Formats: sequence, C-alpha cells, structure tokens
Amino acid sequence: MKINFNNLTVRVIIGIILGIMVGFIFPEFGAQLKVLADIFIKLIKMVIAPIIFLTVVIGIGGMGDLKKVGRIGGKALLYFEIVTTFALAIGILVVNFVKPGQGFNISGAQGADVSEYTKQAAEAEHGFMDFVMSIIPDSVFGAMANGELLPILFFAVLFGLATAALGEKAAPVITFFERVTDIFFGIVNMIMKISPIAAFGAMAYTIGNFGIGSLVSLGKLMGSVYITMFLFIIFVLGTIAKFYGFSILKFIAFIKEEILLVLGTSSSESALPKMMNRMEQYGCSKSVVGLVIPTGYSFNLDGTSIYLSMAAIFIAQAYGVDLTIWQELTLLGVLMLTSKGAAGVTGSGFITLAATLAAFPMIPVEGLALLIGVDRFMSEARAITNLIGNGVATVVVSKMENEFHPPAPPQSSDSSIPLAK
Repeated sequence: MKINFNNLTVRVIIGIILGIMVGFIFPEFGAQLKVLADIFIKLIKMVIAPIIFLTVVIGIGGMGDLKKVGRIGGKALLYFEIVTTFALAIGILVVNFVKPGQGFNISGAQGADVSEYTKQAAEAEHGFMDFVMSIIPDSVFGAMANGELLPILFFAVLFGLATAALGEKAAPVITFFERVTDIFFGIVNMIMKISPIAAFGAMAYTIGNFGIGSLVSLGKLMGSVYITMFLFIIFVLGTIAKFYGFSILKFIAFIKEEILLVLGTSSSESALPKMMNRMEQYGCSKSVVGLVIPTGYSFNLDGTSIYLSMAAIFIAQAYGVDLTIWQELTLLGVLMLTSKGAAGVTGSGFITLAATLAAFPMIPVEGLALLIGVDRFMSEARAITNLIGNGVATVVVSKMENEFHPPAPPQSSDSSIPLAK
C-alpha cells in the first residue's frame, strides 16, 4: 500500500514517531525541542480569539431568532453539565475500584516544590462569584490581547444578540465577518503546514525530559486514566451518539487529523479552529458550531474532569487518607465547579487540581509532586477526550435543533451503468 506523504495525518504520525526516537536516543537534545511546539501553539493562539469572536457573532447574528439562540445555548449548557458529571463520577468509580495509589511510595514527594502550581491556583480564584466576575472583561481589547476565552465568548454573544436584533440592517456586517473569517481560516491552513514539526518537537521534549522510564513509575495510575477515558468515549459518548443516530467510531475516524494534532501537541486548543471547520463539513450548521464548540472549551472538558477526579483520589490513597462516601460526593461537587475553570491548554488541568486540593484540605496538596513527572503523558489523553466530547456535543445539539445536514454521499463515476437488482 502506497503511503501518501502529502497527507497531513501521515506527516503528523511521522513527526510523533521521529520525536519519540530523538527524545529516546538524544534526550538532552530532545528536551530542547519544546520550542518547536511552543511556536506552533503560539501561532494557533494568535488567531483563536478573532476566530471565536467572528464565528460566534456569525452564528448568533445569522440566526436572527433570539429565542433560538437561547434554546441552543441552554441545551448545550445542560448537556455539558450532565456529561461532565458522568465523567467525574466514572473517574471516581474506577480509581476506587483499581486503587492505584494504595501502597504507593510517597518518598518522591517529600520536599518537592509544588509552590508554582499552588500559587497559580491561588491567583486563579476558583470561587463561584470570582468565576462569574472573570467572565465579564474589563476591556474587550484586553481580553482579545490576552486570549481570555470566556470574556471573549461573553462579548461575542452580546455582539451577536445585538446583531440579530437589528435583522436585515446587520446583514452587511454578517457578510463582512464571513469574508474575514475565511481569511482567518486561510491563515490557520498556513499554520497547520508546520503541525508535524510541532508534534515532533513536543514528543522529543516529553521523552527527552521525562524519559520512557518515567512511564513505569506511575503506570498503574496512567493505565487507569487511559482505560477510563477509553471506556467513557466508547460507552458513554458512544451510547449518546447511537441514541442520536450516528456512530462514535466513524465520527472519530472523521476527525482523526485533529486527534493526531492534539496527540502531538498535548493541547486541544491547537485543533480548535480546524475542529470548527471540520464540524461544519460533518453536517453541523455554522450557527450551532459557532456557539457550541467555543463554549465547550470551557464548560465541557470531559477528559480533564476524569483526570481531576482520579488524580485527587489517587493522592488521597497514596497518603493513606480514607475518604468516606460523603467526602467523595463533596469532592465531586467541588470538582464540578473547579473543572469549569480549566481551559484546553497544556498544564491547566494540573493547576486546577491544585485549586481543588486547596479547597479540600484533607488531601495533602504536596501530593501534586507525585504527578509532575507523568502529568504531561496524561495531558494527551485529557485533550483528546475533550476534543471528541466537544465534537459529539456539537452533533447532538445540531440534531436536537434539526440543524444537522450531512453531505450527500458521492455519486458513482459512471451513472450509465445500471445498479444490480
């Protein structure tokens, strides 16, 4: 079978394999290649803010029906909350069944410096009112400049609602925004050409810095996390997909390029612009995609939710802290709030975990040191699960709203040949 080296998927796979090899054979050199992934992610983040703003405004403004906007947004948020709660609960159930932290040697955490994460968690202020206030930007341009997803989304919704209320008067603005959006997606296509190099650099850094041996020390936890996310995708998301008339496996195959990109960079944010375009190709309407995908990046982090619940209880098990059922339910409630503060960027789940432990003092926060070495390896699974979860949510909401119109199957190249009876 001939391999098409012009295919982006093939190039990303080659980049990942070469990165693993370089990181293993030349660890010191590999550890320095993180800059390649950092450059790519910075390039992607450069266009995310305007793309989110434009697509949300086009989606809402193009509807023209404010009731429809509220209905789609309400259904999306309700779906996010239900599915995220399932993800948290499954994580807690599996980690209690497998008990990866039981009998774990915690000497590696003694004297380790986790102040960087606890400080960032403290600065993030995860209280409910702080979370609400953080959604409202002090300055729209400041939020754009800093790439703050929720404030941008909030302003875009307001702008879209105002545009929809103007009706035909706003039609030239919508048309103009659509042309500008096309230009930004053109920039994204240019950036995507270097994604194999980014995947190569990220994997070389991961293996070179932490070593393949670091996978063994926390293999049981990592295995539990990966298996749990696999089960969540296949059974929970698969059941939801089947109920709404599509196959989860075929859907995953459809977004394989985006999944491989996330695998290489460990960031679901790196695939955000391309994922929005991909969902429209799958059959979801522009209006639903523009509203659900960006919102899901803050409110529908299924993979991060699974990781947070499993990591918190793993630390409790490692330190011999026996949590009661009520304490675990309380932890579930705390995680339902703190998980909403995690974005789709590498490392944010770890900072959110620090915030969760700070709000749940019976689990030692210094236990974070147990996870520092392998958090990077689990971040890929988190990001991929987040990506698939947001894609499924978009299809579900599109089908709920009768806004799902899959492309017609390709016609036979020779229509003169009669079909067999």
